[in-house]
Amino acid sequence: MTERAFKQSKIANELHVVRDGVEALDYLHGPGAGTRERPTPALVLLDLKLPKLDGLEVLRRIRQEERTRLLPVVILTTSTEQRDLAATYANGANSYIRKPVDFAQFIEAVRNLGLYWLVLVEPPPQVK
Repeated sequence: MTERAFKQSKIANELHVVRDGVEALDYLHGPGAGTRERPTPALVLLDLKLPKLDGLEVLRRIRQEERTRLLPVVILTTSTEQRDLAATYANGANSYIRKPVDFAQFIEAVRNLGLYWLVLVEPPPQVK
């Protein structure tokens, strides 16, 4: 659904999709991560409800690594739990967005998210 929303919002940035928390960490921290062939992304959209390793643990590990410590991480989730909201900010999330149920509203949310995080925001310096 997020891939479709990115396409319909005409966000030009490359989108790399992983399917679980282990794959996310391998992409960000595994062999070849942070190289020309697999550069560090400008932004991580992170769901809390991931298989194998949940999004909160992925966030913690992103923040533990020097190279990804400042990487913008936006939580994009269906969770309405206040404990999830508090835990993600306590662990260094830059933003918490609840996925709208309606697809048209979701497209609009993704468009605004892309405009803000990928166009307007001055990103932190990349740590090599």
